[in-house]
Amino acid sequence: MYLESRLRDMIIRGGENIYPIEIENRLIEHPGVAEAAVIGVPHEKLGQEVLAVLVPRDGTTLDPADVRDWVAATLAAFKVPARVRVVDALPHNASGKVIKRDLEDRFATGADLPHP
Repeated sequence: MYLESRLRDMIIRGGENIYPIEIENRLIEHPGVAEAAVIGVPHEKLGQEVLAVLVPRDGTTLDPADVRDWVAATLAAFKVPARVRVVDALPHNASGKVIKRDLEDRFATGADLPHP
């Protein structure tokens, strides 16, 4: 057994285990993405769905459909972010690590997030 990220970070979507780090690694390969964080947000039927929170590179505009296509080119369909949110900055702790709990609190309901 290999643990790819923290267990509490794992997203369970329709019975599938999704490790955010795998999606984040793909997202930061995108030429327009400076920084990425992936979290699970509630979904009525699936339990959770994948939300990608992205910081674009300077001078770049990110298209959510393009980002989803980028991920879909190499990862399984259930790992493709159902929702993409572009922000100016991600919250970090003193050591520079993204504070996902802050993102989870901000996007907990997913109500302000449009569906693709």
